[in-house]
Amino acid sequence: MVFEKLREIFANQFGLDPETITESTDIVSDLGADSLDVVEMLMSLEDEYGITIEDEKVAEMKTVGDVVRCVEGLIES
Repeated sequence: MVFEKLREIFANQFGLDPETITESTDIVSDLGADSLDVVEMLMSLEDEYGITIEDEKVAEMKTVGDVVRCVEGLIES
């Protein structure tokens, strides 16, 4: 469920077909995201799920799957 929502956010933000985004999609090299794009995406996720993603965790996120696992972990705790 988190992956589908995240894929929708990325697709809207970058004007892509959601079907082209997988968990192994690299946020920077595949999507072309810059630091502002990442901040906007994370703010959307924080609002959507009522969570706070720490800066240290953000630095570790390289792929869509990394973000999914982070969000799932925060939702479950």
